Amino acid sequence: MDFTVYKESKVYYRKCISITRNFSRIYWELKDQLLRAALSVCLNIAEGSAKYSDKDFKRYLENSLGSINECFACIDIAFENELISNEDFLILKTMSESVAKQLGGLIKKLRN
Repeated sequence: MDFTVYKESKVYYRKCISITRNFSRIYWELKDQLLRAALSVCLNIAEGSAKYSDKDFKRYLENSLGSINECFACIDIAFENELISNEDFLILKTMSESVAKQLGGLIKKLRN
């Protein structure tokens, strides 16, 4: 797959795995939700790219966009509960914004 956003979303997923390794057991639901949403970003791009119509591909990209926004909400909650450092929060925030911007650009292209 040759989409930059797909490659970047895989790096993002690995970073999410890395930062959640030390989450306390009481936050397992937040960890699980974050990792599932981050994986969903990658998988929706991959699945959508195999569709034959731009309309179908756009729908999958919109799902990915929803998932990256869900990831950011999880990261924000993790930061507020002091589960991740300010540095990790800022890194993931920047990565989330980059992936979201790329997805938005692809979606916009497919609308035209």
